[in-house]
Amino acid sequence: MSDESLNLLLVAQVGGAHGVRGELKITTFTADPMALASYRNLLRQDGSPAVVIASARPVKGGLVVRLKGVDDRNAAEAMRGLKLYITRDVLPEPEEDEYYLADLIGLTVETAAGELLGKVKLVQDFGAGDLLEIQPKAGASWWLPFTREAVPQVRIAEGKIIANPPTMIEDEPTMPEAD
Repeated sequence: MSDESLNLLLVAQVGGAHGVRGELKITTFTADPMALASYRNLLRQDGSPAVVIASARPVKGGLVVRLKGVDDRNAAEAMRGLKLYITRDVLPEPEEDEYYLADLIGLTVETAAGELLGKVKLVQDFGAGDLLEIQPKAGASWWLPFTREAVPQVRIAEGKIIANPPTMIEDEPTMPEAD
């Protein structure tokens, strides 16, 4: 089964052991890292149960957790790289003009005039804000800043985004000739 068919959202990844008593460092992908501790059913990518958090404390970049059944460093190290998911239905509905980034993937992207630009393939943040990777019907994908100016409307119920993409520069710049 795919993530999409199970409606799973990636929320964290185990980084490795922390100390010698079985604690683990977990990188969280949630706005509030401690929210991870409140999810009862952390799942594997195939939807099967993964782990149960017994305790958690925030650290830079995520959490240090103790998991039920993980009592030593070797057991903790064996979990390194494990990706943790939740089902979409455990999240509260977002406020108006708020979106779960995972809900944007797969939406059709068009201009205000109705010109099809493609579909949202991926949402990434490389440090300067969220970017939508747009995959047109043909050709290479391209990045669209997820800002109010570039994306004035998100219509999740209609399955589309209205975009105002930046103007593409067609001509390559020319270098001045040397004297």
